[in-house]
Amino acid sequence: MRRVTKIAAAVTATAALALTTAACGGTSTESSGDKGAAIAYDVGGRGDQSFNDAAYAGLQKAEKEFGWEGEDVEPSDGESDADKAARLKELARQGYNPVIGVGFAYAGPIAEAAEEYPDTTFGLIDDEQAKGDNIVNMVFSEEQGSYLAGVAAAHATETDVVGFVGGVEVPLIKKFEAGFVQGVKDTDPDITIKSQYLTQPPNMNGFSKPDLGKEAARGQLDAKADVIYHAAGLAGQGVIEAAADRGEWVIGVDSDQYAQKTLAPYKDSILTSMTKDVPDAVYELIKSVEDGAPQSGVVRYNLETDGVALSESNPAYKEMSDLTAAVAKAKEDIIAGRITVNTTP
Repeated sequence: MRRVTKIAAAVTATAALALTTAACGGTSTESSGDKGAAIAYDVGGRGDQSFNDAAYAGLQKAEKEFGWEGEDVEPSDGESDADKAARLKELARQGYNPVIGVGFAYAGPIAEAAEEYPDTTFGLIDDEQAKGDNIVNMVFSEEQGSYLAGVAAAHATETDVVGFVGGVEVPLIKKFEAGFVQGVKDTDPDITIKSQYLTQPPNMNGFSKPDLGKEAARGQLDAKADVIYHAAGLAGQGVIEAAADRGEWVIGVDSDQYAQKTLAPYKDSILTSMTKDVPDAVYELIKSVEDGAPQSGVVRYNLETDGVALSESNPAYKEMSDLTAAVAKAKEDIIAGRITVNTTP
């Protein structure tokens, strides 16, 4: 099965479908049958070594287990909500079930598509605003995992200056910043934190332009930061490269970026990553549909469920016994309710 890689393919197919169904007297909600699952990517698309690739990993696991080939489609620069809705509807019309939108930008389009295709389950990652009996909101406690990243950064810094680079200044990314800042300050209130966002909405380039991440990281490194945590999607690759070029630490996000093949030249500088178990969330939603008992409503992933965590792939991380002990203690305290993590800075 050919994988669609451009939005034009989905939108063009939708337009063609409208003419065909009108001629045949069909309805817009007819589908061609069950064809497995489909995912529609967020800004940056597949290959970001982060958020989108994590979703794809969940799809791959389901494909292998259930013996079908799903579909994954790419976004385009500057696309509208109407474009996103058209893409989702076309996937549902073709018979893909569930259809999953990767990222909060799909909230409105998924609500629209779910209403038109009530027999299809729609998954929305990182947002719980879209409501409907056939909508599953897969959300994560990013602030909890980011708190652990802050504890790690506070123990790893030698200059007492650390940095945070956010892709776009939206409420979701501010959860990352809030947890990180709190984790640093609870560990050592004297540490200086340099925070910067790459772009402001509606400009979403801060999730897709590595050069923006590299420039921001260089500025923080010049200001003596020796540990930088990024939550910037594909743009975070620039942050990682800049830190590695200076021989300083960087903390990755969403996926275990130490283990990503394309980031291998920089992996020795990736101290850890704040991971979100997006692969499992995607897989579990698909499995629920395959089992005939689709999930619905909000499904939350946090520290207690191992839905967020810090990776331990870098041997250097494991060798920092004071750091790992502090992270373990912070995790225990958050789960026990002794620490409540802020969701806004």
